[in-house]
Amino acid sequence: MKTLILGGVRSGKSRLAERIAVASGRQVVYVATAVAGDAEMLRRIEVHRRRRPQDWLVVEEPLALGQTLGELAAPRRCLVVDCLTLWLTNLLSHTDPARLGSERVAFLEVLPTLAGDLVLVGNETNMGVIPLGELSRRYCDEAGLLHQALAARCDRVVLVVAGLPQLLKGSSDNVNTSQVVGVVDKF
Repeated sequence: MKTLILGGVRSGKSRLAERIAVASGRQVVYVATAVAGDAEMLRRIEVHRRRRPQDWLVVEEPLALGQTLGELAAPRRCLVVDCLTLWLTNLLSHTDPARLGSERVAFLEVLPTLAGDLVLVGNETNMGVIPLGELSRRYCDEAGLLHQALAARCDRVVLVVAGLPQLLKGSSDNVNTSQVVGVVDKF
């Protein structure tokens, strides 16, 4: 099962991904894309670390997501990728402007070949005003296009709003849409 979970910042999407991974009954590999560039981001990463079960394997990969998933996927594994939009940010700010295109293609091409379960987490950023800056507009455009491509390739798509999962596509197995996902973490 390939699941895409979208939502705003602090919507509960990561907690839902973690619940789905636990409910899969498979060995979980958590693929973290964040890069701690400042103290605030370091605190956010630490909150996620403390919340994850100790037996989960954690792999940090800020750029080569497709290659990493291809190497990690296995029939009895559940891969959790958190977060696609941080991965996108890493690529948009990379010194090689062609890297975004090549990594996106590699990621989208490997998806159908992956064995086991996959849970992808991304920030839905395109539900508000159009940003003023060129880079911000490009980020929103790239995120929207990536999410559309992933939604077409995933078995299930869930939008999380205010801690409430809203099923957009696929099966509701392991997704209780009437239950709040979890309590907001403080930083």
